[in-house]
Amino acid sequence: MITRFAPSPTGPLHLGHAFSALTADALARKAGGRFLLRIEDIDTARSTPAFETQIYDDLRWLGLSWPEPVLRQSDRRPAYDAALASLEAMGVTYRCICTRGDIRAALAAPQEGAPLIGPDGPVYPGTCRDAGHDHSGAAIRLNMARAVAITGAVGFTEIGPLHSGRHDFAPDWLCTHVGDVVLARRDIGTSYHLAVCVDDAAQDVTLVTRGADLFEATAIHAVLQKLLGLPVPDYHHHRLIRDEQGKRLAKRDASRAIALYRAEGATPDDIRRMVGLDS
Repeated sequence: MITRFAPSPTGPLHLGHAFSALTADALARKAGGRFLLRIEDIDTARSTPAFETQIYDDLRWLGLSWPEPVLRQSDRRPAYDAALASLEAMGVTYRCICTRGDIRAALAAPQEGAPLIGPDGPVYPGTCRDAGHDHSGAAIRLNMARAVAITGAVGFTEIGPLHSGRHDFAPDWLCTHVGDVVLARRDIGTSYHLAVCVDDAAQDVTLVTRGADLFEATAIHAVLQKLLGLPVPDYHHHRLIRDEQGKRLAKRDASRAIALYRAEGATPDDIRRMVGLDS
């Protein structure tokens, strides 16, 4: 078994990150496998060396270790470009010049009705699908209808306690409930969805451990994995760590930062207890 923890260096690690990393490490240890660290810094405008260094410090303080060198997504652009070129050659992509405002306006049209909500928010209405744009600075979307005509139904196996079992997705459902997701943002030239599939395959990850908020996105990843001929790992989507109001922790929750707890004298066992793990 190979698991991984893949944070973005755009802010301090918080209790939710600690729970995810410790869970992935424990699963690997139990199976006699390996735990990997990956730095997901494709958003170079928001990623900083200081936050990356803090990630290493916090994780080592928690007692975690990993093989070196660490894979950093900012070094992986050629691999993402190659994957995108393969998808373009299949005819399953198109260029999109819509702004968020354009999409909101299209979805708000009276004849459209209430928009369906997919893994990335409201399902894209397909405004640019047949427009034939060739703008080099446009975003690139997956033409889901063409994609599933190639893949047919896709699926994955979930071993986490929240959604345990086999999950399969029919072509019609993928078109309606997921739609034409962005594969390459115009500012960074790729997307989380494309990069994570390419990197998990490159690192031979066999079990993706991450928060339950990403469970629905796994349908997208299953489509991309099948299109690109990549292995499909098993998944373990774990519970989210929330604040007293039940809100999911985010990078802006500095009061829950591991570094702050460390500065206040907490121990790694204290962090484990805070997130509901045995010390």
